[in-house]
Amino acid sequence: MKNALQAQLLKAGLIDPKKAKKINQQQQHAKKTGQSDDDVRAALAQAAAEKLARDQALNRERQDALEAKTMQANIRQMLTQLHITNTRGEISYQFVDGNKIKKIYVTPEIYNQIVSGRVAIARLDDQYPLLPRALAERIATRAPEVIVIFNDKVMSSQQMDEDDPYAAYVIPDDLMW
Repeated sequence: MKNALQAQLLKAGLIDPKKAKKINQQQQHAKKTGQSDDDVRAALAQAAAEKLARDQALNRERQDALEAKTMQANIRQMLTQLHITNTRGEISYQFVDGNKIKKIYVTPEIYNQIVSGRVAIARLDDQYPLLPRALAERIATRAPEVIVIFNDKVMSSQQMDEDDPYAAYVIPDDLMW
């Protein structure tokens, strides 16, 4: 039994028999499953909203990853182009990187600048470029894990422990072993 409206639409040629058959099948399926058109539309709308939320989250993750990659490339470029050159010297400066002791040979002027905090040591793969203070501060705000040595903390007498028995024996920072 066909719907009267469907029969009229078929007679007028506004829909073809295949389309009418498909509509009948959808109506029969909806009757059997107990779903109405409103339920189907609501389910479709909910699925579309969930897909949109997933897509937005994925786009946010991709954007964050792209920004992180761009920042790393910028830092790498700054380290390779703006580091201090001609630092090779006779004096060794030893420092700790992670759990390993590293040693670089520098000139006496660079050694004094590292100790005073005007020059910092950064890590670039397996190299340790020397950076001016301003550049080191800028890089430290973006990626603090890159900066290995940055002597910017000067210990004042207020920070010293009052019960320290060795407080009277001040050890200089530039002590050479």
